[in-house]
Amino acid sequence: MTEFTIEPDANRYAMHMDGELVAVVDYSVNGNAISLTRVYTAPHRRGRGHAAEVVAFAADDIEQNTDLHIVPMCWYAAEWFDKHPERANLLSRAA
Repeated sequence: MTEFTIEPDANRYAMHMDGELVAVVDYSVNGNAISLTRVYTAPHRRGRGHAAEVVAFAADDIEQNTDLHIVPMCWYAAEWFDKHPERANLLSRAA
């Protein structure tokens, strides 16, 4: 079973599978921007698309529940947005 959570006390979005923490997106909010500072997948779970899933979950949450624009500080998050140009509006929208 896969579960996505928002963990504001830890400033991260998380993906769990069968109770195991699999992938996270760490973030930092500054004014009207949210910086995605790190995307991490547990080493034994890499190469299966989990990082992309948790970044998509984070982007969806930010789009649906905030007016913040996203600053992809982590190389993986930046690459994800390059591969999803239809989400580019999240990078420049004004609060």
